[in-house]
Amino acid sequence: MAHHHTVQARNLSNAFKIGITLNLIFIVIEIIYGFLANSMALVADAGHNFSDVLALVFSWIAVKLSERKPTLRFTYGFRRSTILVTILNTVLLFVAVGFLLWETIRRIGETRVIDSKMVMIVAGIGIVINGFTAWLFVEGKKHDLNIRSAFLHFLADTLVSAGVVAGGLLITLTGINRIDTVMSFVIIAIILYNAYKLLIESVSLALDAVPENIDIQEVSSYFSSLPEVTGIHDLHIWALSTSSAALTVHLETNTQTDAAFVHGIRKYLIDKFGIEHATIQVEFGSQEGECYNCN
Repeated sequence: MAHHHTVQARNLSNAFKIGITLNLIFIVIEIIYGFLANSMALVADAGHNFSDVLALVFSWIAVKLSERKPTLRFTYGFRRSTILVTILNTVLLFVAVGFLLWETIRRIGETRVIDSKMVMIVAGIGIVINGFTAWLFVEGKKHDLNIRSAFLHFLADTLVSAGVVAGGLLITLTGINRIDTVMSFVIIAIILYNAYKLLIESVSLALDAVPENIDIQEVSSYFSSLPEVTGIHDLHIWALSTSSAALTVHLETNTQTDAAFVHGIRKYLIDKFGIEHATIQVEFGSQEGECYNCN
């Protein structure tokens, strides 16, 4: 099992290295040829790709931080810092969008000839690179939300690049250069939408909200379904990082239980909800004055 995790970590590390390197090189190429082709759609697509490379970098940081052991001061380790860098990622996204929006609006009144063939060639390369990057994380996405997020980001990038190719084809067929501006605004809208979702999610995690992938009502129902449990209270679920969660709960039981009872619950929480850190206090008998079934 340890060997399996080591191989998996090594494969993921290689996937991050390859994905980041390929996309950074492509972003530079896309920006250069975007300006050469007078295509803000290409430049905007480069901005979109850059935002996803940042997300990829932060996902890699999360993986690396998760491997570090806790200290006497940082008893949960350093994984919560991944939430902070996610907020930083959001700020950088909005800065990038501001530049793209300003440049696109500035060019609206200008008459520029779009090199649609160059646009299609560069965006076509983007389809290959983004599609390959998404493929690198196909296996890992089954086990880690961060990896799944990276996969979905680059799958979306592949579709956006395909849209830029379609825009270039329309310009070639119709000769209407303003199609490039329309495509640029569409890509900017996509970035803004993703940045907004990322901001809401990261701030929520920073405020100890229940992670979106975990249904606290379903967790509560699971505890209530246990035949030994007569009541629950002080149920809390929060994020330790962008890829792991913690839980604390008090369970009242009608019978004395042993370590196997708690172990079984922890195993179920990991397998069903991905909650790795669960602190479960078992209370045999009724405790008057406690708040039952409350969070």
